[in-house]
Amino acid sequence: MGLQLDHLAICAETLGDGVAYVEDLLQVTLSAGGEHPHMGTYNRLLSLGPEIYLEVIAINPQAPAPAHARWFNLDSFTGTPKLTNWIARCVDLSAATARAPAGIGEIVELERGDLKWRMAVPKDGRLPYDGAHPALISWQGSKHPAAGLPDFGCRLQRLEIFHPDAKELRQLVKLEPDPSIVHFSQAPEMKITAIIDTPSGPVSLG
Repeated sequence: MGLQLDHLAICAETLGDGVAYVEDLLQVTLSAGGEHPHMGTYNRLLSLGPEIYLEVIAINPQAPAPAHARWFNLDSFTGTPKLTNWIARCVDLSAATARAPAGIGEIVELERGDLKWRMAVPKDGRLPYDGAHPALISWQGSKHPAAGLPDFGCRLQRLEIFHPDAKELRQLVKLEPDPSIVHFSQAPEMKITAIIDTPSGPVSLG
């Protein structure tokens, strides 16, 4: 089985800033997420359907700083909240990382509450292709964050990945079962934009 779109990551300097940004745009209330002690981060979540969700993630100022780089290059993040990364799940993470480009990261075992997962985390926190390549994750057991979130009717309509090497990315990243929701487009710089259908109409999140 190939890769499946799992979730989107909005990075922020503070969790409050990130939550306000998303709630303002989408006119919904984000749900409680949790803490990631291994990374010194925490998050809030929003369902985008049965198996897709959005997370706002930031450095937790109350947590000890890890001895390694945080994921999603959060150690270097500054400015207003931004959609910086996307995450794809797979069944065989070892095989998926072997096929991925150099720098995809080393597999780390993680858990939060009753959620358990394995994830490839780059040593320097920076994912390949300036973050345009998805982070790779494999959930352990039957638990998935999206299943426990309230459904406010938000759905991901389109995910646009802009990058100078869009053609290479298109060939590298094989999504299943329906890849039509994710588009790779040629552009001078890396940028990720999500079009989300909300009860109030479509909203662009970037």
